[in-house]
Amino acid sequence: MKKLALALSVVATMSSPAMAEGNAEVGKTKVIVCSACHGVDGNSMIDMYPKIAGQHPAYLAKQLTEFRSAMQTGGKEGRMDPIMGGMAMGLSDTDIADISAYFASQTQSTNPAVEGTEAGEKLYQGGDAARGITSCIACHGPDGSGAGAAGFPMISGQHANYIKIQLTKFRDGTRNNDLNGMMQDVAKKLSDADIEALSKYISTIKK
Repeated sequence: MKKLALALSVVATMSSPAMAEGNAEVGKTKVIVCSACHGVDGNSMIDMYPKIAGQHPAYLAKQLTEFRSAMQTGGKEGRMDPIMGGMAMGLSDTDIADISAYFASQTQSTNPAVEGTEAGEKLYQGGDAARGITSCIACHGPDGSGAGAAGFPMISGQHANYIKIQLTKFRDGTRNNDLNGMMQDVAKKLSDADIEALSKYISTIKK
């Protein structure tokens, strides 16, 4: 909670990553290799890989930069992932900006409606004060659109399985590139049932 309050208090003074604005049209010519996992338009058909269509460009650029950094530093910095690290390793800053701009310009597909999302909705919107769990809307907003300038990603309409995988990684510390450790702080308090419920609900949110 303290980390969340601290991070939110400095959002207004945060600057975007020091990367030039990308060119979406140029980026379209650079994403062929990305399409195998993420789809040509950023809407992955494989639920273990994220939909990146419509995601904030600064967030996409941050992730690509940190995948590259992890490969360059042997995992001492950035976000370690053997697949994405290999893909990002050869990208220049301009490539990253262009690719991010392209996927950000695309429209995210919608997921089929599902039933039984009440538990996830309650936790997403209100958290659980008794367990010290902050509501998800504090950073990601009521519609899951996030806040690009603050570095909080859009999570609405994401594959439930991908969300589940990432929350589990934040909980066990295998993903640790979150701002001020906020996601790790929240996730370590979540049970398997919480993660299942949140993932299911978030996948159904429409902006």
